Amino acid sequence: MDYKASGAPKKGKNAPKHAEHNAHGSGKKPFGAREDKAALLARMKKAAGKA
Repeated sequence: MDYKASGAPKKGKNAPKHAEHNAHGSGKKPFGAREDKAALLARMKKAAGKA
């Protein structure tokens, strides 16, 4: 008997097992909101100028 092929296949769950505690946009984000792109680019240019 082929035990491997017995029973119905399990469907995959396309969802994470848990939600992150510090996900962007959540009320419990301890690190503040996501930065805008202008601030990121300014910080990258400043770091590139040091090198």
